[in-house]
Amino acid sequence: MSDDAARFTAMYDTCRQRVWAYVVSRAGRQAADEVVSETFTVAWRRIGDVPRPPLPWLLGVARNILRDTGRAEARRASLAAELRDWTDTVEDDIADDVTDRIALRKALASLGDDDREVLILAAWQGLTPREAARVLGCTAATVRVRLHRARRRLAKAVAVRDETSPVRPHVRPRVSTAGEEV
Repeated sequence: MSDDAARFTAMYDTCRQRVWAYVVSRAGRQAADEVVSETFTVAWRRIGDVPRPPLPWLLGVARNILRDTGRAEARRASLAAELRDWTDTVEDDIADDVTDRIALRKALASLGDDDREVLILAAWQGLTPREAARVLGCTAATVRVRLHRARRRLAKAVAVRDETSPVRPHVRPRVSTAGEEV
């Protein structure tokens, strides 16, 4: 067994239970096994960077993984909220909900790459226009305009699919305060 493998094995045997307990205290038992596994995967990949004693470093890695997991969950929740805003569905029946999701995904897939990219950056990744502008290499104002246009095209694509669909999902039109359909 190599020195790195022996060091890793000793570190794992000594610290695994304490890292697991730390993660359970922060995120619960369901997440613990996965986060501990990822923590020790990072430790193995960076075995040369792991200081002695390794426990504080391992807890820091676990903390970062938990933080990143929380951010990913927040992005997913943001996308779900954005999609609910776009579709404004009535969830009386699970089949209607599934039909709406399929229609939305098909409408999203029918958009061009640029529209999909700006929608994903804003809704899924949760980036502000300024942050998205850095990714796209343009100004924040340009991102706002692109996002507005992409949302309009997505709404139009959903509407077209609703008109051509043999089964009409329960999508209520948005109504302004004056009672006009928006």
